[in-house]
Amino acid sequence: MALFSVPGAFTPTCSAKHLPGFVEKADDLKAKGIDVIACTAVNDAFVMGAWGKASGVDDKVTMLADGNGDFVKAVGLEMDGSKFGMGGRGQRFAMIVNDGTVEHLFVEAPGEFRVSSAEYMLEQL
Repeated sequence: MALFSVPGAFTPTCSAKHLPGFVEKADDLKAKGIDVIACTAVNDAFVMGAWGKASGVDDKVTMLADGNGDFVKAVGLEMDGSKFGMGGRGQRFAMIVNDGTVEHLFVEAPGEFRVSSAEYMLEQL
């Protein structure tokens, strides 16, 4: 499984690059053995569903809501987006999970978008 986290649905980098990259590279990732591609954000299920529909993810990416930020807190990758009016959010990251074990974790430095991209993940497989 390839799981990636974005700070928020409909936000600039997330909508212009992060999610579209995984949609575009879905077939390549699956050819490398990834069976599920999932996107998570600290947003509710309705927002994640609307973002997925607006982004044309179809069945390529599963949109997972982390409405209260429980998942990002559990993995220690929460961030405080209060200075941007966003409250508690998740950092931008990606992971490769195999049978419930995180085999690779790629965490972005603040303000960057490189190691959590679909392209970078493909290079690691």
